[in-house]
Amino acid sequence: MFDIRLIVALLMGVYGLVLTVLGIAFTPDEQIARSANVNINLWAGIGMLAVAAAFIAWARLRPLKVPPPPDDGPPQ
Repeated sequence: MFDIRLIVALLMGVYGLVLTVLGIAFTPDEQIARSANVNINLWAGIGMLAVAAAFIAWARLRPLKVPPPPDDGPPQ
């Protein structure tokens, strides 16, 4: 079965990881000062990682169920 929740979790996780790394290592103090002393890249990345974790938990706790094929009786 194709589960779109895992694709969304993967995309959110990759983007969240990139933003978190940018926020920790590559955001200069001038940009943080312009954004009311909030490291927006860091907080957005952490939020996206949390959403990705929620999507993975949702997919693991409530997996998709494939309905059984209909039984039309014996072949004729």
